[in-house]
Amino acid sequence: MNQPNHSSARRRTILRAALFTGVTAMAAPHLSSCSPANDQPASDEKSSPRPAASGAVRGKVLLAYFSRPGENYHYGGRTDLKAGNTEVMARTIRALIGCDLYRIEPVEPYPASYDATVKRNVGEQEADARPAVKGALPELNGYGTVLLGSPIWNVRAPMIMTTFTERLDFSGTTVVPFTTHAMSGLGTTARDYAASCRGAAFADGLAVQGEEVAQADTALRAWLERLGLGGSQGVATRT
Repeated sequence: MNQPNHSSARRRTILRAALFTGVTAMAAPHLSSCSPANDQPASDEKSSPRPAASGAVRGKVLLAYFSRPGENYHYGGRTDLKAGNTEVMARTIRALIGCDLYRIEPVEPYPASYDATVKRNVGEQEADARPAVKGALPELNGYGTVLLGSPIWNVRAPMIMTTFTERLDFSGTTVVPFTTHAMSGLGTTARDYAASCRGAAFADGLAVQGEEVAQADTALRAWLERLGLGGSQGVATRT
């Protein structure tokens, strides 16, 4: 198990995220949410996020998230989750601000087996794959803010998140990532979403240790307050 080095810490400082050192909804030697073995964010900085203007994080909010239940990493072992850690976090956020909810579902579901999911994710990353999203995508017209939630697998969000973001026009919206993780925090989401979220501005994201999501209310409230989000933002759901 590799320990985080100063390069990783510096990257997290750049991301300016509120981080909790620990584990995510997934973990393994090839998933940073599974194990810290490959816990170094990529160094390619060709795409940089465009910061949101002051007060731009406001208006109607859409929370779109991907989460995987089943066999997950848990403090060095395994546990079976009926709801993935990112889903738990997403539903807590929705309870706090009343935003619209959209669950990103793959056409080909990820296996319940932890090891099988690790293997599939590594193959998708190496192939720069775009796993198909099930069902119709949301319309972003009328939304001022889009919260994008996912686990971090092998230092980055699962490739299905790129499938989702590349197919939408984010013009006029502020994108805010949130993640559950092992040791990589927000991973490369800042860089990846800057490249794939067409027309978006960006605000500070939040990363939470996978095992800590059920106790993360205080951190979530503080983060949402910093963003200027609060009150009822919408009612539509796709769960």
